[in-house]
Amino acid sequence: MKRTIICIAALALVSCKGDNGTNSEGGVDRDSTLVDEAVAMLEKPKTVVLSLEEANKLAQLPLDCITVEYPNKLNQTLSGADELGEPRELHPAFYGCFDWHSSVHGHWALVSLLKQFPELKRADEIRELLKASLSEENIRAEVNYFSNEQESSFERTYGWAWVLKLAQELQSWEDPLGTELSQNLQPLTDLMVQKFREFLPKLNYPIRVGEHTNTAFALVLARDYAVANNQEELKSLIDKRARDYYLNDDHCPIAWEPGGFDFLSPCLSEIDLMRRVLAKNAFRLWMEDFMPQLKNNNFTLEVAEVSDRTDGKLVHLDGLNFSRAWVLYGLSAQYPQQYGHLRALADEHVAHSFPNLVGDTYEGGHWLGTFALYAIQESSDKD
Repeated sequence: MKRTIICIAALALVSCKGDNGTNSEGGVDRDSTLVDEAVAMLEKPKTVVLSLEEANKLAQLPLDCITVEYPNKLNQTLSGADELGEPRELHPAFYGCFDWHSSVHGHWALVSLLKQFPELKRADEIRELLKASLSEENIRAEVNYFSNEQESSFERTYGWAWVLKLAQELQSWEDPLGTELSQNLQPLTDLMVQKFREFLPKLNYPIRVGEHTNTAFALVLARDYAVANNQEELKSLIDKRARDYYLNDDHCPIAWEPGGFDFLSPCLSEIDLMRRVLAKNAFRLWMEDFMPQLKNNNFTLEVAEVSDRTDGKLVHLDGLNFSRAWVLYGLSAQYPQQYGHLRALADEHVAHSFPNLVGDTYEGGHWLGTFALYAIQESSDKD
């Protein structure tokens, strides 16, 4: 109704003032400009707020896949026929949701939602599922899987990082179940920390892609875990490697993004890491070289469009919208004076892809809810 009234007013002004919002002397009419701005304000998407209703919808997505064994992408390297096995045998904790890492962050989503909304519709079921899935025995089997020489790099580094995010979520859950599950997960958590500490010194060059192997994204999650747990050695290593990899970067070609299957932005993922690593003045100077256009109040970034929602790779682009959003939310919150305007752009990206979650195919449903939740949390945590 408001939009209709404003549009009527706009038509009236234009008809009185002349074509194209000009006055009789050919100058730009201020009233017409104000009307355009008012209409634009009404069209801006609002921040998606995580209500109990939305939380129940998001919880349904991992609930629908964590115990679903097939279809399954094992990503297994075989050294012999004796290593063949059913997904549930190989990964008793994380066999569902199509692949290992999606199962891990599906568990994270359920823990996070349950912490925020203990009154979830299926809260009791979620608690029982988590207790069964993250048992001491199951986690021990997951740790043993990595002892296979062929699997020492399994899920490097994306899955490793999500284990640490799950561990961080459990450790901050003030509930006896959270304490129990955190202790159960600890051997796998410790293994992931060890793997980061062994691998980062050997990684001479960062991986700058929009999918799982992106180095900056993994370092963000691993660093957040290190900070939350006072693991100074891991944090210092990550900070050093982040500077080694990215400090001299400039003019990131975000116009080349997105690639066809991206669910991460290489440019924005780097910003998400460096805003954590660099001190305020150093980050300001770095951004002037890396992406100076972000300070422009008129900076735009078109949302990514999915052409076929049944194609598991193409659906990645909805994930890109969510991951772009959480970076922009974090940046605008940490530096509101310079980048506060980016919050509206983040809202636009979330609003575009959030409606696609409910009723989506398994190709997107098994993981996209996690990315949506991460983005919404980065928004609400900064209010």
